Amino acid sequence: MLRQEQNDVLTQTSPGTPGGRLFRSYWLPALLAEELPEDGAPPVRLKLLSERLLAFRDSEGRYGLIDEFCAHRGASLWFGRNEEGGLRCAYHGFKFDVTGQCVEVPSEPEGSTFCTRVKLTAYPLVLLGDVLWTYMGPPELQPPLPEFEFVRVAPEQSYTSKRWQECNWLQALEGGIDSSHVSFLHSSGLRDDPLFKGSKGNEYNLNDLRPHFEVVENDGGLFVAARRNADEGNYYWRVTPWVMPNFTMVPPRGDHPVHGHFWIPIDDENCWVFTFDYHPTRPLTQAERQAMIDGHGVHNEYVPGTYRPRANKDNDYLMDRDAQRRGDSFSGVKGIAVQDASVQESMGPIVDRSKERLVATDAGIMKARHMLRNAALALRNEGTVPPGVDPAHHRVRSFAIVLPREQPFTDVVDEVAVARLGRAHASL
Repeated sequence: MLRQEQNDVLTQTSPGTPGGRLFRSYWLPALLAEELPEDGAPPVRLKLLSERLLAFRDSEGRYGLIDEFCAHRGASLWFGRNEEGGLRCAYHGFKFDVTGQCVEVPSEPEGSTFCTRVKLTAYPLVLLGDVLWTYMGPPELQPPLPEFEFVRVAPEQSYTSKRWQECNWLQALEGGIDSSHVSFLHSSGLRDDPLFKGSKGNEYNLNDLRPHFEVVENDGGLFVAARRNADEGNYYWRVTPWVMPNFTMVPPRGDHPVHGHFWIPIDDENCWVFTFDYHPTRPLTQAERQAMIDGHGVHNEYVPGTYRPRANKDNDYLMDRDAQRRGDSFSGVKGIAVQDASVQESMGPIVDRSKERLVATDAGIMKARHMLRNAALALRNEGTVPPGVDPAHHRVRSFAIVLPREQPFTDVVDEVAVARLGRAHASL
């Protein structure tokens, strides 16, 4: 349970808030590379951390992320012409480059230096993997680029999608570090989804509905470990790394690809969920990639021409009560991503955490809230660099493993939870 003022620190990310300053310490996924597919492509409107921005790729292939609105009279630059190294406003022809600098004002007399004094807010936009990343904090504090494994493997080994989720980023993140719900909400997916089924570990998830949780801090965040009973008196461990503020990686199942998420605040009541799948030692098969495109695993189908899930709150997530009644689906909602969205959005745009009653399996959530709040306040009050900024903190892996009952999972963390390119992951 959290008091309202505590909840505000965690959920508010607009400029000037403690949470907003925290998020502006990191490189964040902003767009998929497919949204700016070629030089001179049409610009893309987006909102991040409550700021309305415009992304574009100029005629020379440079990426830019700038204030959406022209400095002249405030017209949206989305209507502008992408031409000759810049974006020209459709209203009066002011032209801006990818740094936000005004480079031409057609109405000014020859020799005027007026445009040198006009500059929009702008942020760097960098391609890593199939994601365009931005850093929205003070330029002098810009950290090195991210080193998450999914952007470091070869392109044929990775796939990334994104979806709009209509709730605050934190209640979505908390689903990512709560693996106790898998045995209920996602039970049909463990049986039937082509990117999950066939794993020995699925049996342990479905047979033991009372996991024991252990939570251990690391340099960048947490390891959240769920322990279930396995065969021959052993324990089955599924260990999820959380890297501050908003990265989680789901423990793998068999030889399936590894997947995970970033939850990026659009504003305080909406977020983008960037979802990746990758395999550390081999290319994704054609069948795997097609299954991801078709919305299986942790991905989803879309309303055509958008990144909104086809099953959404306006159509009650296409819930099938007959399938729920028959036991074909525990929730009646199809698809792991949409199942998560349905329950998380059902809480309202920002859940009132003063009313909740947490239990032992919420240990990871409680610890993550504590770390986020402490980091946000330490950054505000002392300027302390938060965990997860250092790229060394990104080189982590999730894992699933069976161990003797007397052996703690922490014994194997140094061996299996460090991302090393070309090394297989630990899974069942």
